[in-house]
Amino acid sequence: MAHLLRGKQVGIQRDLSAGLDPQLFAIDEVARYGINSQISALAYDPVQSLLAVGTNDTQYGSGQIYVFGQNRVSLVLPLPRKASVKDIQFVADKLVSVDSKNEISIFSLETTHILASYTAPGGVTALITDPTLDFALIGLQNGDIVTYDLDRLCPAPLRIPNLWKQQYPRARLTRIVTLAFHPRDIGNLLIGYTEGAVIYSFKTGKPSKFFQYELQPGAPGGDSDPASSVLRRCPRLTQAIWHPTGTFVMTGHEDSSFVVWDSKDGRRILARTIQATNVDEPGSGTKTTTSTSGTFAMKCPLFRIAWCSKENPDDTGILIAGGTPTTSTEKGLTFLDLGQTPVYATSSWQILSQHFEKLKRQHTLPTPPSAEVVNFCLIPRKSPHYAGAHDPIAVIALLTSGEMVTLSFPSGHPISPTNQLHPSLSYVHPFINRIDLAFVERTRWLGMMENRSKGPSILKGGAEARHPLMRFANRNILSAAHADGTIRVWDVGHGDEIENSKMLQIDMARAVGRSHEVDVSRTSMANATGELAVGLRTGEVAIFRWNHNKTFGKEVSHVEAQAFGLESIKDRAEPGLKEGLLPLTMFLGRGEVTALKMSDVGFSAAGFQQGGLVVIDLRGPAVIYEAGLDDLAGPSKRGSFRRSNSQAHNKAEWPTSIEFGVMSLEGEEYSGILLFIGTNLGRLATFKLLPESHGGYSVRFVGSTALDDKIIKIAPLDAETGDAAEASQTAVGGLRDGLRVNGALLVVTVSGVKVFRPPAAKGASKTWDDVFCDTAAVVRYQAAGYALLGLFGDGSARIFSIPALKHMATTKVGHVLDVRRFAEAVITPPGDIIGWTGPSEVVMLNVWGTGSDLTRSLDKLLNLEALIPPRPTISNVQWMTGTLHVTPADMDALIGGPNRPPSKLMLEQRRAQEEQLRAEKRSAAAGPSASNTSGKEDEGYWAYMQRQVQERTQSLNIMGDSMDKVEESSSSWADDVNKYVSKQKKKAVMGFVGSKLGF
Repeated sequence: MAHLLRGKQVGIQRDLSAGLDPQLFAIDEVARYGINSQISALAYDPVQSLLAVGTNDTQYGSGQIYVFGQNRVSLVLPLPRKASVKDIQFVADKLVSVDSKNEISIFSLETTHILASYTAPGGVTALITDPTLDFALIGLQNGDIVTYDLDRLCPAPLRIPNLWKQQYPRARLTRIVTLAFHPRDIGNLLIGYTEGAVIYSFKTGKPSKFFQYELQPGAPGGDSDPASSVLRRCPRLTQAIWHPTGTFVMTGHEDSSFVVWDSKDGRRILARTIQATNVDEPGSGTKTTTSTSGTFAMKCPLFRIAWCSKENPDDTGILIAGGTPTTSTEKGLTFLDLGQTPVYATSSWQILSQHFEKLKRQHTLPTPPSAEVVNFCLIPRKSPHYAGAHDPIAVIALLTSGEMVTLSFPSGHPISPTNQLHPSLSYVHPFINRIDLAFVERTRWLGMMENRSKGPSILKGGAEARHPLMRFANRNILSAAHADGTIRVWDVGHGDEIENSKMLQIDMARAVGRSHEVDVSRTSMANATGELAVGLRTGEVAIFRWNHNKTFGKEVSHVEAQAFGLESIKDRAEPGLKEGLLPLTMFLGRGEVTALKMSDVGFSAAGFQQGGLVVIDLRGPAVIYEAGLDDLAGPSKRGSFRRSNSQAHNKAEWPTSIEFGVMSLEGEEYSGILLFIGTNLGRLATFKLLPESHGGYSVRFVGSTALDDKIIKIAPLDAETGDAAEASQTAVGGLRDGLRVNGALLVVTVSGVKVFRPPAAKGASKTWDDVFCDTAAVVRYQAAGYALLGLFGDGSARIFSIPALKHMATTKVGHVLDVRRFAEAVITPPGDIIGWTGPSEVVMLNVWGTGSDLTRSLDKLLNLEALIPPRPTISNVQWMTGTLHVTPADMDALIGGPNRPPSKLMLEQRRAQEEQLRAEKRSAAAGPSASNTSGKEDEGYWAYMQRQVQERTQSLNIMGDSMDKVEESSSSWADDVNKYVSKQKKKAVMGFVGSKLGF
């Protein structure tokens, strides 16, 4: 009965929600985009071409690991328990992580599940793995190193004690800071303690070299404060890395200085900072001063150092995060280009020192000035060796703000994440300020694939899972406005197959002609044409249209050309964009753009905070209407469902919601194009768009209705069918043939909802109980009917019937969505809710679900055909001089010991052999063939295990004998060389004497 009474008041004769059942209202989590918390760790695998991102445990979400591949390939790996990710590393077909609770987690890239977790016997301070090794070495806070078998998923027997404590028993702070394998000889391990570094030899089981950085009184070191230079001190170590060939070792220290050492004899070659050299010598170096006399500038700590190399490992450079004065206005990564490394065997000590002192080049890879780089991840071309720093093409920098920046290497040019990284990473590249959604026609979106110049792809790994294909559904196209003025447009889908997964990019800074004050406040995309309108907080409204760039590849100067109240910005198209959304025209308004709407029929309307309103006809383009809300004539008809506020007219008023529609006004027998404007004070203004004889349109104010609260949604409805009475191309085209739409207007405010025939105030209304509504929209469930869906301040989603406005169902969504950002959520016609869960993550919910979580990805990460290249080995000269080389296979025996259980591969091979043997026995006839089976084939599983252990013990003994023989052979070879050289010298002397005597 309620729907009959309310429908009669409004003119809607039937219940538009008759086919809906409250039991249909259940929330499904369809997809998540973005990063749930602050990024804490990065890792890249050049073999599989995958990027892993770890996050901290914060109020917005627990720490977890994201793995991204090509296009939309992504997977989330949750930690075993609530913690923050401290470090992540790719190891062949596995991913190893360390969390804040000292737990080591091993994930399989093939099954995308966790294989095992291991709690170390102490605080974990360092982790090192190698793609060719089945073991992880774990550095502890007490200075010991324990090992874990990644193949057998159990602790390994090898344990390295605190070597620094053994050498310096009086040392106090001796926790392990870093671990690094020798880039060419895996048998040498560089261990960084807080007081110095040690090279440990697996061959001998003993330390071979110790490195301690000690400054004498008068030596400035890296300290900015000159008062500290009068003391003898040993700056604590924070970094320890190898030269790409292993010839040198570099240590970084807490005073922002770094020291180069000779890895063979342990001598100090050079100590320097980014700004000064020879800082270990008394009276040398320079101090960093400020503009104020008598003061000095503090330096940022050395967050991270990487010793990079080109394709030739001897052509190197040092990439540094930190170490610069805090007062410096130029932020970024510092790259010290060292050039070709001198030949160690033929270079003097002075040549080696000058190589690190006199740089080939030094420059900064710039980052945004508001934050420091605290970590970075290099992107090598193909090799996973050399500590991931061999021939990198790009670097991803992590800022203190939690944002990411991608730069080319070594030039430092910014690389846009558009179509390079997964869309989730764009949420922190930089942060997104605002999102809007358009329900774009599928055929229109499939044709919107921009053609843009870009470099080689960074992520090429993984394979997307197949999803159901929705051929007849419009696409959920998200417009994300970033903090730097960049807008990225892409399809978030419906949890279905995304046919066009490419991303579009718009540069608002270039469109308006400045790099500052480009904060986007509103965006709106047309569903049928794909035209995009963008409004800024400074008042500009820029319109973009799909087109070919006539100035592609050329940088042209902007020529100001204003006509019909607009400025042409066609010449501000990006030179590298051949086809895409190009700038068309711009309107210069006053105050922040508070409401914006782009229609499907060539009209755009914008409202401003100072009360202004503008309507633009893109057929010119031209401004066809511009006025202030105070200028609107005509009395307001009060349609209040709350008590009147007599002081409302004294407050500032501005538009908050704009909508175009096609319907008949009350008392008229024909339909036309209407424009509805809702304000923050609850006034709804109605305008007509009338065709003119010259082919253009004019705008005429019709009337207004006064409500008492801020209008957040205007929904024109067809009273006969319930469909949206939007200004679509079909509806506007039908006006020529006398199309008449019997429409009604559903207007939602923060305190209630009203359904009526514009411009009158007569209709049905409903007030919310004791809670405010933040956002709302009309949704449809298949062909069953329509309903009003709203998000409310108590963390609930509620659904109401139309036109009775009867409450049908309520469900809680505050545990999924951030209630404080409900007003920024978007609701689509099919019932999808896209809202924020935190500062950098959104979730898509569907209200017509089953209460399930559908966000688990089925994408494949591991490419079994991608093989890990062999590990670099020592040079021929090193081998000839007697260097004993240990292979990864030798390391398996040295670390795992003789009692190491057989590997999974060995067990699988054994099972296959046994299965094959049983099959042969079943198929073969009884006879000699069955009795001739060898005893080795008939042995059981445990006999096989025993034989494998015996063979491994013998292999260890053979390896030890082989090393002894190599040492003896090297010694005898050196003796033979000395005898040969002495013999040649004797012959040369005798020949010279004979020639003088005439023999």
